[in-house]
Amino acid sequence: MTRRIGSGKLVIATHNAGKLKEISALLAPYGLDCISAGALGLPEPPETGKTFIENALIKAHAAARDSGLPALADDSGLSVAALDGMPGVYTADWAERQWFEGPSGRDWYMAMGKVEGRLQAIGPEADRSCWFSCVLALAWPDGESLTYEGRVDGAFTWPPRGDKGFGYDPVFVPNGRNETFGEIDPDEKHRISHRANAFARLVADQFG
Repeated sequence: MTRRIGSGKLVIATHNAGKLKEISALLAPYGLDCISAGALGLPEPPETGKTFIENALIKAHAAARDSGLPALADDSGLSVAALDGMPGVYTADWAERQWFEGPSGRDWYMAMGKVEGRLQAIGPEADRSCWFSCVLALAWPDGESLTYEGRVDGAFTWPPRGDKGFGYDPVFVPNGRNETFGEIDPDEKHRISHRANAFARLVADQFG
């Protein structure tokens, strides 16, 4: 029998405000009080996994262990057909910038530009089809866990368009649409995104 999370406090294993907002909105109907790992001052564990599942589990288990509460983590990324599925699990790494002094940060415009640069190097025949993947990992402090996967297919476009999303949203046009994820109303994106697909599986399993 599937373990149920029920209602109450749930740690969202992220320090990303945009991701917390999106996940909290998806969970709002189910009576969960969401708080981020960042707000609790929890450290970010090294994401040493080679797959989305491995990295999601690393983050969920760390947050559950450190907080003593159930935790939900996601690992997601953009894969481009012409780049053999890259950046994929290394999606966030492509956005890392290092300063000579001070903390590191993420420059998503730089990351989007890296993808475009590699596609330009291939030439006009480059296959711009791509997909967003998402794995949700739900973990409890006792070490038990569950995972749920989602995906949405589309095409990489340049230049970026829209300011309603985050990460690579402004360069991703989902199949059947003309707008990028950065242009689509957030409520609509929540219905069709890779994260929404994964959440539909989680909801069916946990609250169905």
